Amino acid sequence: MKLLTVLNTTCVLLSCVLATAAHAELYKWVGADGKVSYSDVPPPSNARQVETKSISSDASAMSLPPELAAAVAKNPVTLYAAPSCTPCNEGRTLLKQLGIPFSEKIVVSNEDIARLKQISGEAQLPALIIRNSKFRGFDSAEWRSALESAGYPETSKLPKEYRYPPAEAAAPATKKTVEKPAEKEPATPKLKPSLEPGIRF
Repeated sequence: MKLLTVLNTTCVLLSCVLATAAHAELYKWVGADGKVSYSDVPPPSNARQVETKSISSDASAMSLPPELAAAVAKNPVTLYAAPSCTPCNEGRTLLKQLGIPFSEKIVVSNEDIARLKQISGEAQLPALIIRNSKFRGFDSAEWRSALESAGYPETSKLPKEYRYPPAEAAAPATKKTVEKPAEKEPATPKLKPSLEPGIRF
């Protein structure tokens, strides 16, 4: 009977986890009555032995249809865009409508602009990079043709649960190492003058 209860509990738990894949955490804790509980909701404050496990909803953890997965592996797509940029928004919308997995790089700072010029050769936005092919400015027909040539399906094949990764800065800030000033060697203590010939203190 206990084994059946454990199996039922496990099945219910797995169902909850799968149904709430968008949640980031799964909690396990021991209640005041000594019973072990599982939930995606944080435990009460009086819970003991709390354990937390992250649930990944990352794109890399999700299996894509073979045709789409092959295109992503062979010809990855990167979009360079900026906030409050109408053509950038149109380009992003098109990629999502077509079901194209892509990474997005946001261009805001001077470092981001320099990185964009280094990648695409110009500072024009949006910029679409398909492996080594570069497309500056938004042109729906050109983008569709390029994506089709790169092996991407004409219509979306993305699983409904797919979540696009968050956009990142085109030139991520690097932590500057602060050099510590050289430590001064301790001064050599001066010897007191001898009070008597031949005696030192």
